[in-house]
This record gives sequence, structure tokens and C-alpha cells, in this order.
Amino acid sequence: MTILLLAGTGEGRALAKFCAMAKLPVIASLAGVTRNPLSLDIPTRSGGFGDAAGFKQYLKSKNITAILDATHPFAHRITQRSFDIAKEMGIPFLLFERPAWTPRVNDRWIGITNESEAARYIPPGSKVFLATGRQSLLKFKNLDNSEVICRQIEPPKSSFPWPNGRFHVGTPPFSEIEEISLFKTLSIDFLVVKNAGGVASRTKLDAARALGITVLMLARPKHSGALTVTSIADAQSWLNKRKF
Repeated sequence: MTILLLAGTGEGRALAKFCAMAKLPVIASLAGVTRNPLSLDIPTRSGGFGDAAGFKQYLKSKNITAILDATHPFAHRITQRSFDIAKEMGIPFLLFERPAWTPRVNDRWIGITNESEAARYIPPGSKVFLATGRQSLLKFKNLDNSEVICRQIEPPKSSFPWPNGRFHVGTPPFSEIEEISLFKTLSIDFLVVKNAGGVASRTKLDAARALGITVLMLARPKHSGALTVTSIADAQSWLNKRKF
């Protein structure tokens, strides 16, 4: 009888630590996107499960009796599939979803629902900082008349996919002062981010507000329909009820 923790976020690491301290029977699962992820305090697997049948087989083979999804708010495909299969198999499922960011006084935000919309609001010749990750980079290819800088945590394995862009490698967390300095150095006109929420990663938004930079805020995917909590304490309470 084992809990599957879909991790990969700071909150996922915190919940893994809680599980270790509470001596809960848990296996953490990482998507395998980061080359050298931080180690967790519980047994951990890395990589995908294959198709739906592969995921079902894994759940059966490990006798998974509950699933806690603490993946990134934009990992909607993982969340939806996991929820649908858990529901089908009668496995209790909880989604931890950190609260979304909301604008503060003097924030200059423009909401967009998909990456391709960014080109509508960015004039030709602008300098654009993408803080949306490499996986969605190609969706911004219509920004071919602006200079695009995409931040990555790890050095890229290949060159930028189009001529008017480049990568900027940086390892979080970044302070507001560091972000202000970076945006000034790069002469950034627009910042594009996903509404991932979280305290540590909000510093780029604070820096944009301080510099008067316009932010294009990509809205979160539609909700999966799963039972959802937005606090670590509530997730811990749910985990405690899974004790055997």
C-alpha cells in the first residue's frame, strides 16, 4: 500500500520531506525534464510512464493506493491523465495547486490564453524576455520581428530555433535586485511569463513593476476537475489520512 507523489516543484519537495518525517509509504515521481534534479528524502523514480496503459500497470505493480499531484500548474496533461486514470481505478487523488498570481498596484499586465497571442501586443523591434521555459519556446516563433531572449536553467543542447533569439542561462532563485539588474542590462521591453504562482518566482514580476515593463501573463490551463487544495497544510492533512 503506497502513495504516489507526482513531484517536481518546490512544494513537491516540501511534501516529500513531510512524508519522510511522517514515515509514510510514498514513492516520488519526477518527469525527468531536469538533468540533475535535487534529491528527495523518499524513494524516487524519474521519467514518464509511457501511455495510459503503462501508467495503469505501474500503479498496479506498486500497489498505489493514493496519488498526490504536486506538479507544475502548467503540467496539465500529466494532471489530467493521472486524475482520469485514478478515477477509473478508484484511487483517491488530490491535486495541490499553488495560488495563481494576481496583479498589484502599478503592475502592467496583459492576460493571454495561449502563446501565439503574444505577438498581438508586442511591437516590432521590441526586446522580449521569455520566462516560460524551453518546452513552449517554439510556440513564440511568430515573434520573428522582435529580439527574443529565453531563460533556461540548464545550458541548451542546441542553438536557438530562429535567428532573432538567444538563450540566457540562469539558476533560480533570483532576487528582485538581480532581476532588475538583468532586465536593465538586456534593455527588456516585455516580459512573458506563465501564471505559475509561488513566492520565490514572483521576483521577476516585482522587477518588471519597478521598471515599468509590460508583462504578458499566460493564463493557466483549464482545471482537471480533481479535488484540489492550495495550501501545504491541507495537503499534509490529506496525506495523514492515508496512513495505514
